[in-house]
This record gives sequence, C-alpha cells and structure tokens, in this order.
Amino acid sequence: MTDDPLQRLRAIVARLRAPGGCPWDREQTHASLRTALVEETYEVLAAIEADDDANLREELGDLLLHVVMHSQMAAERGAFDFDAVAREIAEKMVRRHPHVFGDDRAADSAAVLVRWDEIKRQEKAARGETTAEPSRLDGVPPALPALMRAQKVQEKAAKVGFDWRQKEEVLAKVREEIAEVEQAAGTPDAVAEEIGDLLFSAVNLARWHRLDAETALRHATDKFSRRFRHVEAALRERGQAWETATYEELDSLWNAAKAAG
Repeated sequence: MTDDPLQRLRAIVARLRAPGGCPWDREQTHASLRTALVEETYEVLAAIEADDDANLREELGDLLLHVVMHSQMAAERGAFDFDAVAREIAEKMVRRHPHVFGDDRAADSAAVLVRWDEIKRQEKAARGETTAEPSRLDGVPPALPALMRAQKVQEKAAKVGFDWRQKEEVLAKVREEIAEVEQAAGTPDAVAEEIGDLLFSAVNLARWHRLDAETALRHATDKFSRRFRHVEAALRERGQAWETATYEELDSLWNAAKAAG
C-alpha cells in the first residue's frame, strides 16, 4: 500500500467498499450518510471553538473520510472520482481569485467577495443554470440551518443596498417584533409567524454587530447547559429531586449558577 497519506486513505475506502469488504460500508449510499456528514461538520466546528488542535486534526480527518467515501461511491457509479473533485475545486479557486492568479486587483476583502459573486453568476450562466427571473438571493442553499440561511440571505440583500441604515434601526425592529408577538398571543399561527419574524430580526441585529448568529446561539445554548448542570449538581448535593423543588428554589439556584459563570 502506498505511503502517500491521501492515496492510502482512498485505497482503504475502496477496499472497504469492495466485495468482501466491510458490510456496513458497502451498504452506505450518498443519502444514508447525510446526517453523519452534518454531524461531522459540527464536530469540526466544536473543535475550532475549543481551540483544540488535536481534536481538530481528528475531526478534519473524519470529514475528509466523508469526501473520500462519497467520491468512491460516485466512482463506482461511473459518475466521477476523487481526482475529479479535487481538480474541479482547484480550478474553481484559481478562476475565482483573478486578483491572485490573474491581472485583477482587489483593494480589500469586500472587493474580493463582490468579484467572487460576479464570477459565480457568470459560471452559472455559462452552465445554463440561470432562471427566467434570476435573483440576487440565488445560491443560498435552502437546507442550511435556519439561522445560517437567514444571515446569508440578509448578507446577499445588503450587498445591493437593501439594508438598514444603522444598527439602532435594527434594534427598534427587534422591539417592534417583540410587541407583535405579544399582540398575536392566543393565535398559534400568528404567534409562530411573529416569532419567526423576531428571530429573523435578531439575526439581522447579530449581522450588524458583525457576529455570526449561528455561533452566538450555540454559545448561548452552551452557557444555558453549563448553568443547568450547575443547578442539577446543587440539587444532588442537597439530595433533592427536581419534582420537589419550588420555583423560588430553582430561581435561587439558577442565580447562583449565573454568579459562578
């Protein structure tokens, strides 16, 4: 077997998928691995946020395994192989960086992104992927997590000037949406719609503060989980069950958890 790490990985995956290989690996399809692919992506993000290089190396390997596995399955169907995947992304990176590999100039990262979008639209037009009524919002995958999709849609709209003038206006919009949630109380469909609007406005506020809404919510959930575990530990120390704790007791324990960080 070759000593080249990538070629070795490809050979291992091919062997796992071959007759006489691993029954589990042989049963997998592009569709069956969708959930695992998403999970591995988020495990990479967790390693990045933890600033854990050893874990990041491992999780990137798991993610690379998915790329190799999907490429192998495609090769078995005669569709494409890993080399085609690597070749296409390499050509795309060169094509979309004319300020590095060509004669274009880019003053800053904002100019790079504008040029990137222009080239992307040109590529789609060349492939005949444009619709009768193309939109500046084209290219945002509908399957993205909701917060991430909302932020990307807002960013695309902002690029053509469809945006608030200042963040104070965004904050006022958040307050307006909160009031509309209160007004819709008692009507489930209306409440659902207004909460959706509130979340969309909150994402806008995060964007105006140059924050990633998905990351901000993940951190908030981590914080809640940490404090909740603190409350659980306090109840265990008391030998007290959740069912017997009063609202006031839980509130006091929660405040202690907040004080502890």
